[in-house]
Amino acid sequence: MVARAARATDLPDLDGAVSACFACPRLVAWREEVARTRRAAFRDQEYWGRPVPGFGAADARIAILGLAPAAHGGNRTGRIFTGDRSGDVLFAALHRAGLANQPTSVAADDGLALRDTRIFAAVRCAPPDNKPTPAERDTCAPWLHREVALIRPTLRVVVALGAFAWAAWWPTLREVYGVRPPSPRPAFGHGAHWSGRAVPDLLGCYHVSQQNTFTGRLTPAMLDDVFDRAKRLAEVD
Repeated sequence: MVARAARATDLPDLDGAVSACFACPRLVAWREEVARTRRAAFRDQEYWGRPVPGFGAADARIAILGLAPAAHGGNRTGRIFTGDRSGDVLFAALHRAGLANQPTSVAADDGLALRDTRIFAAVRCAPPDNKPTPAERDTCAPWLHREVALIRPTLRVVVALGAFAWAAWWPTLREVYGVRPPSPRPAFGHGAHWSGRAVPDLLGCYHVSQQNTFTGRLTPAMLDDVFDRAKRLAEVD
């Protein structure tokens, strides 16, 4: 898989390679089982049932790094954060920030476009219980590293949604930028900010999961603050 990722010459090429990955048996079995059985509300829909590529601008100055696709969201629609409650919250915030042309993301052909922003996940397949293992994260890492390498010329800020994504970023510094990650690693927290020399700034944000948004742990105002800060650091108007 490392070689397949390295051979990708551009983002469409990478997206095609990602969607054909079968590297993690547990994740393959789960994503395909979900696609066969389906949720009752979507029983008449054909599920994507494959790894979910990144989405957004090829010249992104801001990257949003998530955990993994949702079983009945991205695993159903084929686009990250599309068709689930987490996406409802995220894209509404991006629209308020002027980084998305519309506040909703319901299907891959709904006309959504991002400005100066690209979204991808540390793990590209939907995991059981929304909990990929560290080993699955490491196996999937070459896709993340190649995607960051392809947008490296313009990338200025990475927003990590949750501690899992925050942890996934540090190996990227070494693999893409040739920079040794800090030791000890900076702790994740909402609003956490790490900056290094000649690498993108890293911002921490609570994940846009229903557990966080329904309980008020993450509010729209908190999301707005993170994206306002990301825009300032990335010098996006």
